[in-house]
Amino acid sequence: MANSRWPGWSEKTLDERTSMLLASGTLTPADLRVLRAETSETLSSADQRVENVIGIHSVPWAIATNFRVNGEDVLVPMVIEEPSVVAAASHAAKLVRRSGGFQAEATAHLMRGQIQLVGCPDGVGAERRLLDEREGLLDLAGSSHASLIARGGGPRDLIVRWVGAMLVVELLVDTADAMGANLINTMMEGLAPVVERIAGGRALLRILSNYADTCLGRASCVVDPNVLGRPGYPGTRVRDDIVAASQFAEEDVRRAVTHNKGIMNGVDAVVLATGNDWRAVEAGAHAYAARNGRYGALATWRVNERGQLVGQLEMPLALGTAGAAIRVQPTVPVALKLMGDPSARKLAEIVAAVGLGQNLAALLALVTDGIQRGHMRLHARSAARITAAAPVEGP
Repeated sequence: MANSRWPGWSEKTLDERTSMLLASGTLTPADLRVLRAETSETLSSADQRVENVIGIHSVPWAIATNFRVNGEDVLVPMVIEEPSVVAAASHAAKLVRRSGGFQAEATAHLMRGQIQLVGCPDGVGAERRLLDEREGLLDLAGSSHASLIARGGGPRDLIVRWVGAMLVVELLVDTADAMGANLINTMMEGLAPVVERIAGGRALLRILSNYADTCLGRASCVVDPNVLGRPGYPGTRVRDDIVAASQFAEEDVRRAVTHNKGIMNGVDAVVLATGNDWRAVEAGAHAYAARNGRYGALATWRVNERGQLVGQLEMPLALGTAGAAIRVQPTVPVALKLMGDPSARKLAEIVAAVGLGQNLAALLALVTDGIQRGHMRLHARSAARITAAAPVEGP
């Protein structure tokens, strides 16, 4: 695993950063050619991936440094167009690193598929019959996915529940290191005719659920208040103000949305870099934030008995690192290589840590100098570069 502590990385030129990556063996010249679109996606390949193509929209591909997760250094790829996000993540990771880094875990990689049954003439009987056939239905669902079973995955449970007058059959599937969307949809469509015959109703929707509450990523960290201080802002005051800001997000939906948006700045950037479905992750995250009937904060901050700042984050993170759908984008294998080719669960742990770090960076800025100082400095630098590169108009 590459050392993620690269002092002065953000101040170096593009050529200097390139030299460091090559000299350290972190990436090869071939990797960099892919990232710089020299051998990356062409219009013809893009035209094969989505419909109505007329061009390619590029987004910066960057590396966040300083991250240490579960005792291991990791360089984090981030694909994002917004200034200050990568710098903020790297800064927060540096602060957390001084107290040992992030601790993270991910639950079993279980995804949920649903079959909606309508018009069951014998509702109670249909539910009983489906549950009686549970083991057979699980075997049937897994029978056509031998490769998934061989990788340690497969159907794990079948649940039958009522949603109003509709009977819903849910299948929990361990998708191993695959993202699992296409796999689950195929399973549900294959299972639907048999479920119809058993229940006596009509199978309407047959699709996965993006509410991945059975596939959670968690991260925590401890930060000594001494590293939080800056001129005019004593560390203990910053610590207490971050806790107060966290409580604001926990109690007020208007603040919670922006609190969570900051988390997703980091999460989405890594999800996109690794070829995963950031829209699904967004939808699941915000649903999870409202799981108790009121929208709240995905990350919280408190002070422990030693006077340290303690942060915790929990959110659905249904991610994959294997399969054609993940690796169809040429830059994705490079991103995963940079991270040490993690499993899906390890990727979820890293992404959770990035989300928590991004939240710390945002709150630290908000309770001290304000969010705009650093953001607008980087925005102005970007604007100046664009102006300098623009062609001069004639008279």
